[in-house]
Amino acid sequence: MGSMSEQQRQREHEIHSALQCSGLWHESAYINGRWCQNECTFPVNNPATGTQLGLVTALDKEQVDEAIEGAAHAFKTWRDMSAEARGDILNRWHTLILEHQDELARIMVLEQGKTLSEAQGEIAYGASFVHWFAEEGKRAYGETMPSHIPNAQLMTFREPIGVAALITPWNFPSAMITRKAAAAMAIGCTVIVKPAEETPFSALALAHLADMAGIPAGVFNVVTGEPKMIAEQLCHSTLVQALSFTGSTRVGRLLLSEAANGIKKCAMELGGNAPFIVLEQGDLNFAVQQAVAAKFQTSGQDCLAANRIFVPRAQYEGFLQRFSHLMAQLNVGDGLEANVDLGPLINRAAVEKAHQLVHDALDKGARLVAGYQPDDQSLFFMPTLLADITPEMRVYREENFCPVAGVIAYDSLDEVLTMSNDTEYGLAAYVYGDHLPSVWRCIHALNVGMVSVNSVKMTGHPIPFGGTKQSGLGREGSRHGFDDFSELKYCCLGNVYDTSP
Repeated sequence: MGSMSEQQRQREHEIHSALQCSGLWHESAYINGRWCQNECTFPVNNPATGTQLGLVTALDKEQVDEAIEGAAHAFKTWRDMSAEARGDILNRWHTLILEHQDELARIMVLEQGKTLSEAQGEIAYGASFVHWFAEEGKRAYGETMPSHIPNAQLMTFREPIGVAALITPWNFPSAMITRKAAAAMAIGCTVIVKPAEETPFSALALAHLADMAGIPAGVFNVVTGEPKMIAEQLCHSTLVQALSFTGSTRVGRLLLSEAANGIKKCAMELGGNAPFIVLEQGDLNFAVQQAVAAKFQTSGQDCLAANRIFVPRAQYEGFLQRFSHLMAQLNVGDGLEANVDLGPLINRAAVEKAHQLVHDALDKGARLVAGYQPDDQSLFFMPTLLADITPEMRVYREENFCPVAGVIAYDSLDEVLTMSNDTEYGLAAYVYGDHLPSVWRCIHALNVGMVSVNSVKMTGHPIPFGGTKQSGLGREGSRHGFDDFSELKYCCLGNVYDTSP
């Protein structure tokens, strides 16, 4: 995990060259159907090797405004297309994404660092939203209702809200775009995507395929550059009617404040602090296997990652021993290499935070069970297991976003439910056990948007993804994914039964 080998350097060069030849590698922003450049650029590096992948265009304010105006102009015709016509175009985009799954996955590995298998899974996952919403757009039904007004017919129907700004994160640089954009576009909105500075190439590759699919100019735009400036332009523009953001709760608060003056419709998919509850009755070995998977997915850089793992006191030491054994089998390295389970963290700040979380916990009495190498200067961070975590520790309170597992013993179901809810976050929770009354009680008592019982995998296109409390506003995916990009219009049609000549 130290310096880059000559073999790594050669492999990265070959993949990078092949991607450039494929036409999927772009360093220019995509505005109103055109690739736009600027003299100002910013570098994007491979977190696994530290090498510079390219210099991406940093747009100025006028170019961001051009994207907004282009999207507003395109909205006039895109919204008037039939749902079937929009769906046909989106399904062509879906087909192209899957046809280029391997190239898109390699782009993701280079800029984000996740393993190739995880990246391939994300591309398929992201593509599923495009197909889902392409079809679901044909079923964005309104309703009729019995009238309380004489001689009148009452009805509702959905209308697209307009231009939607989508600000997306670096940990899922493809799927977080498609999950938002497909819903918005299927209902008739046009979109402006602002990808994370760390991972713009995945977004630009999607723009290339959108162009190939025949998505009209101005319907799908990707703006790159300085995050604060672009966010302010999007939030302050009267032409932008909706804002959808995935990222930290801290940034979400700032964006909500910026969007408040324009009373924009805001969807926020923010941080998480997921509890993983092992119940007294159940298969402990299975729970351990699932806890390892839930904690270390995406190298721990996942809003759904298990942050606080609660284990009955009688099973506590046995759980720690089994968890440590499985954790030791995880391989950390470049995501392009075979048999790698965890890639690097995204940047130096993420590594420093991980060290701080561990040191803070140890200083306050936590026990280091396994893992942790404090002197490694790379962006790789060894999986770490901490026991005896308490509420005073940062690792208990904060969204970790790193491969540090904190385990806590508990004595009763009441206690573990109280501790699980003791957080400002409310995104997701995991429950493992066979005792149905206890499972059912957890489902109802946990103050989160999503509960997964005896399964790490819980997301997908048909489910409403989102949280409670400071984990966000709104839902993504499912039929509810249209809510944040549409308005419900009510119509009272009077005098409908007048038969006079």
